[in-house]
Amino acid sequence: MPNRSTDALFQLVKSLEKSEKRNFKLYVKRNSSSDELKIVKLFDALDKLNEYDEEQLLKKDKSIRKQQLSNMKAHLYKQILSSLRLIKDENNIDIQLHEQMDYARILFNKGLYLQSLKVLDKMKDMARINNQLTYLQQALFFEKKIEGLFITRSMQQKAVDLSKESDDTNSQLSLVNRLSNLALQLYGWYITHGHARSTKEVEELKKFLEDNLPEETKNAQGFYERLYLYQAYCWYAFIRQDFLQYYRYTQKWVDLFAEYPNMYDIETAHYIKAMHNLMGAHFDLRNAKKLREATEEFERFSHRKVVKENEINHILVFVYLTTSKINSHFLEGTFSEALKYVPYIEEKLKEYELFLDRHRVLVFYYKIACLYFGAGKNEKAIQYLNKIINWKVDLRTDLQCYARLLHIC
Repeated sequence: MPNRSTDALFQLVKSLEKSEKRNFKLYVKRNSSSDELKIVKLFDALDKLNEYDEEQLLKKDKSIRKQQLSNMKAHLYKQILSSLRLIKDENNIDIQLHEQMDYARILFNKGLYLQSLKVLDKMKDMARINNQLTYLQQALFFEKKIEGLFITRSMQQKAVDLSKESDDTNSQLSLVNRLSNLALQLYGWYITHGHARSTKEVEELKKFLEDNLPEETKNAQGFYERLYLYQAYCWYAFIRQDFLQYYRYTQKWVDLFAEYPNMYDIETAHYIKAMHNLMGAHFDLRNAKKLREATEEFERFSHRKVVKENEINHILVFVYLTTSKINSHFLEGTFSEALKYVPYIEEKLKEYELFLDRHRVLVFYYKIACLYFGAGKNEKAIQYLNKIINWKVDLRTDLQCYARLLHIC
């Protein structure tokens, strides 16, 4: 059976929105050579497939020979990315900062060093306001290059200021890197093993945190340092099932965005994840009232432009909002009423198959099985439990165990 997730080009084509597909065809047809028109045919053939199947693809377009297919796919992939690069997103801070750096380099290559430095000043201000340390570092590096090659300003004071700013930025980036590594490793531990199941595992986890938590953490002031610090403590508390501490740090994570409101649009996925964990904390603490309030707040956020116009944000909101609504029904014991979500979930799991990781799907199957079990529909519950038990993946061994225990019941 063909697997739609194995072909990178197919995934890319299927991820495109209508406007992006139209833009790609306009981009390619500006160069109307026969080779370029062939990749448009390949694009159309891929777009019509529901699953990636090479034999079916070659049958759809007889002009494409099997020997050519690999090179054509590589060329098409590159052209799609090039066409997407031309679609300017005014709200994307990464694209704006990249653009400023491009302008600075163009002016530098023209010998307009002072103009290049002015652009870099603008870029640094934008990077600072939006907490984009890596771009700030790039701008500082380029600025030092210009100042070192040409006499442009009062060098003595400028050298001191640039050196200090560069050192401060590097120190901040180093701390962000170490904290993000720690948060990622703890999250990876949970995805692989689930909750700690013994005193030994708890002690190992505690030692790991103590060994890897940077001493400079106590001085963490910036957005990203605090973001990853709160995340690390969230996963640490959650794995240990210390749900009160888990709630405290998820709330800090959410509140961080209220403190830096411009980051809602820049780090939307992190905010969505923060709300998911906050809602999960309320569920774990059995606080039905707080869970409903947080769910309503999250649903209001789901109507924002930054969610509606971004496919990945839209999918994440579907996953976490639906999960939270189901959890509310668990707390209230209204299992039969919650079954109304099942057809919708099944439809969305199929629609978003390309973008959903197996962990999310497993969790949905388990929650659906629990709903059917709670509603007294054991046969349907067993169907979903079998999907978990028979899916051979090295994820959430705890979930596999819970599925088998519920299956026995």
